[in-house]
Amino acid sequence: MKAVRFHGFGDSGVLVHEEADRPVAGAGQVVIQVAGAAFNPVDVVIRAGVLPEVFPVTFPHTPSYDVAGVVTEVGEDVTGWNAGDAVIGFLPMNAPGGAAEYVAAPVDVLVAAPRTVDLADAAALPSAGLTARQALFEGARLVAGQRVLVNGAGGAVGGYAVQLAVRAGASVTATASPRSRDRLRAYGADGIVDHTVTPVASALADEAFDVVLNLVATGPEETAALVGLVADGGTFVSTTTPGPDDAGRGVRTAQVYVRSDAARLAELVDLVDAGELAIDVAERLPLADLAAVHDRAAAGALAGKTVLIP
Repeated sequence: MKAVRFHGFGDSGVLVHEEADRPVAGAGQVVIQVAGAAFNPVDVVIRAGVLPEVFPVTFPHTPSYDVAGVVTEVGEDVTGWNAGDAVIGFLPMNAPGGAAEYVAAPVDVLVAAPRTVDLADAAALPSAGLTARQALFEGARLVAGQRVLVNGAGGAVGGYAVQLAVRAGASVTATASPRSRDRLRAYGADGIVDHTVTPVASALADEAFDVVLNLVATGPEETAALVGLVADGGTFVSTTTPGPDDAGRGVRTAQVYVRSDAARLAELVDLVDAGELAIDVAERLPLADLAAVHDRAAAGALAGKTVLIP
């Protein structure tokens, strides 16, 4: 089979589109014929070897941990899945990923794919959707009636966060560039701040939010300014730069590190099929273009969620 792999850490040049052995399902696994594998920014971190103690991988390593496809082989002790089942999953980040024609996946991270979207596009849901859900309902403990600021709403996680917060009965203000404005309006955002024109803290200087969700890597001054937008007793949640341990004014800070959660992912799939959660895919590209996708991501040139098609 064809796969994109890297045999050592480095820049995008280490990513090689090459022949690899087709995987075999072990105990508790199924083999998936990949329909789509989503690119995530953490893929760059893993490939570059920035945090090898956090993401230890065995070489050669196949990246891309968000996957959608069809089961072709069922391993020992596996029940509930059969050849031909369409599935999606958030694979272990240090295990062989979905940037290949086939991948072996542990069944405990898989759920039935949504029926109402293209199967390849469904690869854009698992880790991004779970990050948004965990940030809002575990990190922020969001309840109806609260005011929420989503900083970085134009990205995949941000788009899901806006939709889930609106669905939960929150009033949402989003920061994004003009290319995402119409989409975020359609998701139900009440206000949109164009961060390319005015710094977020300046644009919202007279506002206060029960929850500020930060999805953007920010420096100390910008982080402090965002924390300053949290109302007394509110919550600052970040998936990137952590907030201060003691923010004062009764403000609680929380850091979210996404984890695979099949039960919650299945709930997100149900929302997709019910028409209550949209999956946005900016680009569908051939798997062989993965190295170029890594370069464009590093340059900030991706238009949105990108799905690679074997």
